[in-house]
Amino acid sequence: MTASVSDIESTLRAALHPTELVVQDDSHLHAGHAGAREGRHYTVRLVSERFTGLGRVARHRLVYDSLKPQMQSGIHALVIDARAPGEA
Repeated sequence: MTASVSDIESTLRAALHPTELVVQDDSHLHAGHAGAREGRHYTVRLVSERFTGLGRVARHRLVYDSLKPQMQSGIHALVIDARAPGEA
């Protein structure tokens, strides 16, 4: 089973209650790449109160922990832009 944009969106909405969320499938940019056979490539941009006071690594951990089932079944690469409200 391959993770889809809608799967990722619904998981992140339930786990992190973002005020802004964009999930983009970038797999077409990696066609022919060895990792493309192992899963899809995504970019995730989100704003959540949960990130307030946390550093970049802690924010990424929250996202990865939320997406653990998808990471094991279809996500090969994930670019994360995680911000707290009010951050540019």
